Amino acid sequence: MIRTIIHQKPSRLFLILCGFFIANALIAEIIGVKIFSLEKSLGILPLDLKIWGNVLSMNLTAGVLLWPVVFVMTDIINEYYGQKGVRFLSFLTAGLIVFAFVVFYGAMKLVPADFFITSKAGSGVPDMEMAYKGVLGQGSNIIIGSLVAFVLSQLVDVFVFHRIKKITGEKMVWLRATGSTLVSQFIDSFVVLFIAFYIGSRINNQQGDFEWPFSLFIAVGMVNYIYKFIMAVILTPVIYLAHRWIDRYLGHELATEMKEAAMKDD
Repeated sequence: MIRTIIHQKPSRLFLILCGFFIANALIAEIIGVKIFSLEKSLGILPLDLKIWGNVLSMNLTAGVLLWPVVFVMTDIINEYYGQKGVRFLSFLTAGLIVFAFVVFYGAMKLVPADFFITSKAGSGVPDMEMAYKGVLGQGSNIIIGSLVAFVLSQLVDVFVFHRIKKITGEKMVWLRATGSTLVSQFIDSFVVLFIAFYIGSRINNQQGDFEWPFSLFIAVGMVNYIYKFIMAVILTPVIYLAHRWIDRYLGHELATEMKEAAMKDD
């Protein structure tokens, strides 16, 4: 039975897409703790965007590098496996991310070996235990915010994608793929910041801690969305290349049958 499932092209394709989808989402959560300068990474001067009275550069979480890929893959899965396929994968991924953070929390509670703490002192890391906790120990508000934003944006992406496809049919792939991504990315950009930082800074506020003003929340959200908007447009040709490769892999007849079934499964 297992051999039969693996050798069925639709099942094998779904497993491959799911694997990349889950891996990208989980890696994005882990590396998202780092804030990097996009301009300095590209070797250019800071843009210094003035938004709502705040002068901001393109300082982004490292996780945003992978989220556009996640949403592109969402549209590909949506095209061939329908809304139920994307919803199943979205909730599965959210559950696995929660599981990963539970494991991280348990690992951080383990008592470190004495030599581990100073094992990287020569490389500029005086306390490996603190560094370990600093990278893996994201705050509860950040975890909750990212999960809520992920699930909500995925469901919105699915909804917008199918509404557009009902109107345009098989034409204008770019419109339903890029359009649904732009809407869902907008929601993702602001929901995670609202829960993780704007609300979180007030719930966990201690004397002297920084409390996010509403103007900063809007400004940072816009900077993140500008990046995601640009990436969504840049990655649009990837959608066409993926469609061409998948149609060739499945065969035109089977690919058409799966797309029709995905729409009927709305």
